[in-house]
Amino acid sequence: MPRFAIALVLLLCACAAPPLRPAPAGSSREATATPRRGTEISICGELFDIGTPVVLWYDEGGYSAYHAAPFFGASGKSGLRYKPGRADPNPAPFGRAEPAALTLEHVRARVDQFVLHFDVCGTSRECFRVLQDARVLSVHFLLDADGAIYQTLDLADTAWHARQANPRSVGVEIAQIGCYRVGKAAILDQWYPRDEQGPYLKLPERLAKFPFRDAAYTARPERPERIRGAIHGAEYEQHDYTARQNEALAKLVGGVARALPRIRLDYPRGADGAVLDRALDDAEFRAFSGVLGHWHVTEDKVDPGPALDFERLIERARTPTN
Repeated sequence: MPRFAIALVLLLCACAAPPLRPAPAGSSREATATPRRGTEISICGELFDIGTPVVLWYDEGGYSAYHAAPFFGASGKSGLRYKPGRADPNPAPFGRAEPAALTLEHVRARVDQFVLHFDVCGTSRECFRVLQDARVLSVHFLLDADGAIYQTLDLADTAWHARQANPRSVGVEIAQIGCYRVGKAAILDQWYPRDEQGPYLKLPERLAKFPFRDAAYTARPERPERIRGAIHGAEYEQHDYTARQNEALAKLVGGVARALPRIRLDYPRGADGAVLDRALDDAEFRAFSGVLGHWHVTEDKVDPGPALDFERLIERARTPTN
């Protein structure tokens, strides 16, 4: 069976959806026959407007994690990069089958976390190449430096991005080179030279030949100074995300949470009410529903870094217009 047909069957089995339109070659399928504005995400084939541009996996220029093969070339492993459907957090007694197809209500009952990552790649294109072609992993959303959002999987399917959080979470990779231990952050000088307006993102030549969706955009940290903060007991520094990324992320988080209301618009907090700077323990993780960093999931991760202002993000996400 052709790989395209396999991907199509898997997605249709995972999610009950309205009638389909023809899909571009090499993609999975289009979500619905509803006219689109280009600002929608897809959950079980239903479109939800989040108020900021979104490129879906079947759009021109989109990235599809439904490909069971490398996306950009012939080298790399074949096989699924995701798990179709969502595991039931309360499995039925032995002998009772799962529903034949997930509905929106099934997904709403099973997804209650939104995990934030930085990609350490610099661009969403490079991030997708690494996930799809090199690591055989996936994430639901990519957020590029120019604010463009790419959805690679329907949220009815489980992306492989955050270990034990995968069955119950949505994930986004924010394009950025990341954070580094104070005193060991020379790479930030290479990626962020300065001009009269302050620091700006300078991509290596191998990445710069693939422009952002907004090819004229100059990516600059929203706050010009480097931002420091403690994670897992160590001090890290990082350049800020771009203003477009911060705005688009708030709209994405708010839109997903309104569509999947078990994702509370809150984040893990310490005793002082500030963002928790360590990983959740097992009991805390099981009990937490909301928006969290990858560092809250596992002790060996530090993304999205100290530059992610959780309080500002959640405040903006709680406002429908952001």
